[in-house]
Amino acid sequence: MDELDRAIINRLQGGFPLCARPFAAAAAELGTDEATLIARVRALLEDGTLTRFGPLFDAERLGGAFTLCAMRVPDQDFERVAAQVNAHPEVAHNYQRDHAFNMWFVLATQRREDIARVMDAIELETGLVVYDFPREAEYFIELRLAA
Repeated sequence: MDELDRAIINRLQGGFPLCARPFAAAAAELGTDEATLIARVRALLEDGTLTRFGPLFDAERLGGAFTLCAMRVPDQDFERVAAQVNAHPEVAHNYQRDHAFNMWFVLATQRREDIARVMDAIELETGLVVYDFPREAEYFIELRLAA
C-alpha cells in the first residue's frame, strides 16, 4: 500500500462528497484525478484491503427494521450454514465468534414483520435455532482505522 492508498482509506472513512461527481471532488481533495481514485478504490476492494465501499443506511429511519441474530453452529457445519445464511439478501453481514453463539449476523428488512419471516426461513434451511437480539439502546462509536 502506497501513500495515496493510505490517504484514500483515511479520507473516505470520514464521508463521501454529495455532489454530481463525488469521485472527482474526493480526488481533488486527495491531489489526484477521478479515474485514478476510482481505479484505486476498485483495486483495494479486489485485493481485499477493503471489504466494502458504499453507503450505510439506517433501515429504521427508512421505514424498515434490523436486528442482531446469533446461532450455535457445529464447527463442522459452519461454512455450510454461513453460505445458507449469507444467501439471504436481508443479511447485512455475518461473522464468527469464539463463543457458544459462534455465528452472529445482522438482518435488515423493509418491514418489521419481515424479520421473523427471514429468521424462520433460516431456521428451516439450516435446522438450527436463530436467536434474536433486538437493539435496546443505540450508541454511536465512530471507529476510524488509520492506514
